[in-house]
Amino acid sequence: MLEILLKTLPFFALIGLGYGAARTRFFPEEATAYLTKFVFYFALSAMLFRFSATLSIDQIFDPQLAMAYLWGTAFVYGIAMLVAFLRGLDTPTAAIESQCAAIGNTGFLGVPMLAVLLGQQAVGPIILVLSIDLIVFSSALVILVTGSRGTGGMGAVLRTVLLGLVKNPMIVAIVLGLAFASTGLHLPAPASDFLTILGNAATPGALFAIGASLASKSAERLQVAGWLSFCKLVLHPGLVALGALVVFPADPYKASVAISAAALPVAGNVFILAQHYGVAPQRVSASILISTTLSILTVTGVIALVSA
Repeated sequence: MLEILLKTLPFFALIGLGYGAARTRFFPEEATAYLTKFVFYFALSAMLFRFSATLSIDQIFDPQLAMAYLWGTAFVYGIAMLVAFLRGLDTPTAAIESQCAAIGNTGFLGVPMLAVLLGQQAVGPIILVLSIDLIVFSSALVILVTGSRGTGGMGAVLRTVLLGLVKNPMIVAIVLGLAFASTGLHLPAPASDFLTILGNAATPGALFAIGASLASKSAERLQVAGWLSFCKLVLHPGLVALGALVVFPADPYKASVAISAAALPVAGNVFILAQHYGVAPQRVSASILISTTLSILTVTGVIALVSA
């Protein structure tokens, strides 16, 4: 485990550097917002397009792995929602808490970190996990929140879901990359070099942006945030492991990648959605802060286990 910890420390050190820069006001919130936008729309999209353009659908979509990850994620999503309802929460709040429990920071942390730690062969399973999170569970949140509020009917809800998917640069980059790969062509050297240079900015940029964004997060509602962090860091990888190893047995290596991705801390875009819909942003903020801090040890432990 010490060997894995030494490999993961540089990634978390970058997060810490971003946190320190923002906490001391050397890096203001406005700068963090623009850095996040650069990574989201340009660097990470370039990385995902380049990865997807060199892969086939078969290398990304594995039915057994997809079912295993869907099963494990839906299971923990349901547990979090049931607990929320038992506490007397309304549907939008329960949906936001479930999102915290089940959706990890695969885009900003998983793609750059796991591809390095687990090898380039991990890219296909990582893209599969990211696609499921964005297409299935982000859409579920929109449907649950807007549907429970009865705003505009089912047609308006579906339109909101589709627009959200079409406007997401990570999904667009993956789809365009796969479309290019299907032609059988190879990226011209200048284009490949351009995407490589731009994509290489995704890792330090994304990690620094995660840390800088944490500096503005509050630690309110610690009991709820602690429960949601437990769901995300322990229950989620545990249930995905059960799904990938027992319920829907998948290729061991691909299963290890999915389990590692499930161990990632709460995704930052959950906070954006919580703010957008005006649903419990404080508890989401605290969940991101706590889960990211604890993930230094938990993610290292999970990667050490699956590597062994």
